[in-house]
Amino acid sequence: MEIAVVGRHTEVTDRFRRHVEDKLAKVTQLAPHARRVDVEVTHEKNPKLADVSERVELTVRSKGPVIRAEAAADDRFGALDLALDKLNERLRRSRDRRKDHRRRGEDIVPAVDVRPYDGSAEAQPEPEPATLNEPGDAVEHQLGDSPVLIRQKLHRGEPMTTDEAVERMELVGHDFFLYIDKASARPAAVYRRRGWTYGVIELDATCSGAAPVSDLT
Repeated sequence: MEIAVVGRHTEVTDRFRRHVEDKLAKVTQLAPHARRVDVEVTHEKNPKLADVSERVELTVRSKGPVIRAEAAADDRFGALDLALDKLNERLRRSRDRRKDHRRRGEDIVPAVDVRPYDGSAEAQPEPEPATLNEPGDAVEHQLGDSPVLIRQKLHRGEPMTTDEAVERMELVGHDFFLYIDKASARPAAVYRRRGWTYGVIELDATCSGAAPVSDLT
């Protein structure tokens, strides 16, 4: 299993890299098919956020759903421990869900990599495609003369049920998840409300000027 450690606006020492490798060695026990774990370390320079100045994000990529967890603390070693606790819990849930699907003879939902833009820190600049033609393409532009930066990214829509979308959202630790509703074939978004309640918004793609739903799936 490959482990890739990168820093955003911060240097990552060899000592921390070795610590990460030791900590993540047991990931394969919960995710035996994991091919890669991405570890992203972000440093927040604002002194008012000293208690959460170090953020660590862990992303497990395998044949199944992408599973992600992140945490922040006053040092990156503590943030790693907190993020790893969250990751292990989500890996256990994913493993138990696969077992349940095998018992019921259902297929595992195909993987979707969903990563909303996080404006808290900028990655090192990389060449971006001018247009969004293929899944994974991304483009950034400023809103007029303002400092607002807008990032657009194209993802491949996967038909799934609302229950599957909620489960996928929980596995990546986000507050919303975009998908194609399997029953209606319409673009939809499930989002977190208060407590253990969720909301679903479906998009009417039949309005004038909209692309056919078949082009979105």
